[in-house]
Amino acid sequence: MTAEMVAPAWMHQQITAAEYESWSEEQCAGIEIVDGMVVVSPSASKRHNRLARLLANALDAAAGPDWNADTDFDVRLQDVPLTNRRPDVIVYRADTIDITPTRPEHVLLVAEVVSPGSETTDRIVKVDQYAKAGIGFYWRIEQAATGTPLVYTYLLDPATRVYREGDVFAGTLKITAPFAAEIDLGQI
Repeated sequence: MTAEMVAPAWMHQQITAAEYESWSEEQCAGIEIVDGMVVVSPSASKRHNRLARLLANALDAAAGPDWNADTDFDVRLQDVPLTNRRPDVIVYRADTIDITPTRPEHVLLVAEVVSPGSETTDRIVKVDQYAKAGIGFYWRIEQAATGTPLVYTYLLDPATRVYREGDVFAGTLKITAPFAAEIDLGQI
């Protein structure tokens, strides 16, 4: 049995930004591109999706007219080799809503909801990639066994392009940066 029999050929070779841009929205759903290679993500749980939506809705309401908060679209971290990440929540400049691809300079904050199978990627790999790309804030939401989510916040040090640890919140976030908000994620 050959590799092509198990998975399509495009999963075994690097793809370029031009190739990716020729794909349909359906082809791009549920994948990320890391160093030109397709990484398939399993479908998220209802709890995961609800946490992301609640957070995005609350951030959208708190951010004001200059920022939008949405879920699940590509952020182009680099063109060569192609790296597109698809954060669970993205806060981005409102005036870039029709610009594709979304670039790090359009993005203020990304958040990832950790799921089984994404622990290492969300806790280590994406933190480093988002920091090197210059995204100002990174939040990681852990789905604790108690049912109350834990939110770890990080702030970029622009000189070193490394995140500094911020506050940790259990259930309810009371933040002042990047804007003031009180967000109850314990309502799930």
